[in-house]
Amino acid sequence: MEIGGQRAKPAREVHAGELVCVRQGLITRTLRVVDVPRSRVGAALVARFCADLTPAAEFEKAREQRLQHMLAREKGLGRPTKRDRRALDQLLGR
Repeated sequence: MEIGGQRAKPAREVHAGELVCVRQGLITRTLRVVDVPRSRVGAALVARFCADLTPAAEFEKAREQRLQHMLAREKGLGRPTKRDRRALDQLLGR
């Protein structure tokens, strides 16, 4: 995790206006802190205090990787069955 371009320790406080970059699986999410709550809040309310600046290309990269993983077949499994082909067609929207 980085805050303002520098690595951050877990106890570091965040201030309004700072950029926070977090690696989440395959993508790097970029968030701008809009406001800081007075006390602790639930996870569902955190979205009110930040603005998501993550480029759409990051989400596309994760979607492509997930699709490639689904389409990959292990060596030696042979040709896809009719059921496999229909599942692939449905997944790809054909």
